[in-house]
Amino acid sequence: MALYAAYASNMDPEQMASRAPHSPMRGTGWLTGWRLTFGGQDKHWDGALATVVEDASEQVFVVLYDVPAWDEKELDAWEGAALDVYRKIRVRVQTLDGDALCWLYVLDDYEGGLPSARYLGILADAAEKAGAPDDYVKDLRTRPCKSLGD
Repeated sequence: MALYAAYASNMDPEQMASRAPHSPMRGTGWLTGWRLTFGGQDKHWDGALATVVEDASEQVFVVLYDVPAWDEKELDAWEGAALDVYRKIRVRVQTLDGDALCWLYVLDDYEGGLPSARYLGILADAAEKAGAPDDYVKDLRTRPCKSLGD
């Protein structure tokens, strides 16, 4: 099994159970040296999509899942990997048990744009359900976003 690090809506264990039912949550950790950002707004979604980019002074809360190959294919379909929306990279995640080598999805597009208020709320709710620290969830809830019609 491969470890998947979720930083967006897949942090929600219920959502992951519906998308990858054979992939149990293994724990949480921090993607150190990266920051959460958004991009791809021009793809005709409600707003920009979550991604991570390298930034030595930042860190991103992640939820780790043990993902077998058959669930990985399902996740690839959900995340648009075959459509080149997201691509997979390998990263090192800091956990309470030490560093773990994981894979995650990064947006295959330029950084920039605002997420929709609805999407940002989904991310904040997912982080909260996964046990992210209160200040991390608060930061998500207070990020700039666009409301429908913007």
